[in-house]
Amino acid sequence: MRPLLCALLLSPLFISTPSAHADEPACGDVTIADMNWNSATLMAHVDQFILANGYGCDVRLVPGDTMPTGVSMTEKGEPDIAPEFWTNSHKAMLDKGVTDGRLKYAGNAFSQGGNEGFWVPKYMVDQHPELATIEGIKSHPELFPHPEDPDKAAFMGCPAGWTCQISAKHLFDALQLGEAGFEMIDPGSAAGLAGTIARANDRRDAWFGYYWAPTPVMGKYEMVEVDLGADVDLEHYKNCITQAECQSPKVTAFPTSPVHTLTTASFAEQSPVAFRYVQQREYDNSIMSEMLAWMDDYQADGEIAADEFLRRYRDLWHQWVSEEAAARIEEALGDDT
Repeated sequence: MRPLLCALLLSPLFISTPSAHADEPACGDVTIADMNWNSATLMAHVDQFILANGYGCDVRLVPGDTMPTGVSMTEKGEPDIAPEFWTNSHKAMLDKGVTDGRLKYAGNAFSQGGNEGFWVPKYMVDQHPELATIEGIKSHPELFPHPEDPDKAAFMGCPAGWTCQISAKHLFDALQLGEAGFEMIDPGSAAGLAGTIARANDRRDAWFGYYWAPTPVMGKYEMVEVDLGADVDLEHYKNCITQAECQSPKVTAFPTSPVHTLTTASFAEQSPVAFRYVQQREYDNSIMSEMLAWMDDYQADGEIAADEFLRRYRDLWHQWVSEEAAARIEEALGDDT
């Protein structure tokens, strides 16, 4: 790794806008939603740099968030690109936008999608391989001591008010973890939940609970997703597990959460070269988790993280662009010593 960002902090990532190239049609103006979480802002800045320097687009980042951006793209046709859109919770609105010819699902933001599950630290599974399964965990509640009640085992749940609190609780009940001696603990916040994983790993303590990827904590620590002993029942998951009023939850594996890159239909028509790039651009979940951990360690913003990504993962992003575009992007990156 290069020295602690000193060069980057002194010289922010430079975005040039080359003129259109003879071998490719003009790209034109492009607006990209810069969402207010780390993975999305990293993607937005990577897209900005690649489209500007590789394809001659005139790129502008605009502030964004999931619901306002989706509504604006559907009703106003702007911004052109939302790099990371978790589509499940807004699927009806987005599908209507696609049917009406206003939106495009351009591709997958994450190659493995969003990954929810129940997890334990790898060092616990190395010592007790049976903990990779839910039956093994239920057989050994004593390995997961409750921090406040010696007669209980601890399961770390999702923060109150989040949809995952509902789904985690229903699966907790369906798996009869309470009968096995476990009690669900509310971590209070996303930061609190991540903090429990970090502290457990740093101290080599026990941990069992709900979490998701890609995330910074999954990039820092080796965690094993517990086999819940069931396949995905998508209909039951959508109609019961995610619904507060679900009365008879059944065991199902967590389905992969679709995470798309969303574009307007007008962008796809007016900037076909840029749209093809977006269609080909996918981030591996483990690489994104590593980048999120790096951003967290160095408190890096999206611009600096984009520079780090483009220099560190050349083999990946070269697959997303033409050879000619890759050469122009490399020239814009300059010397990385």
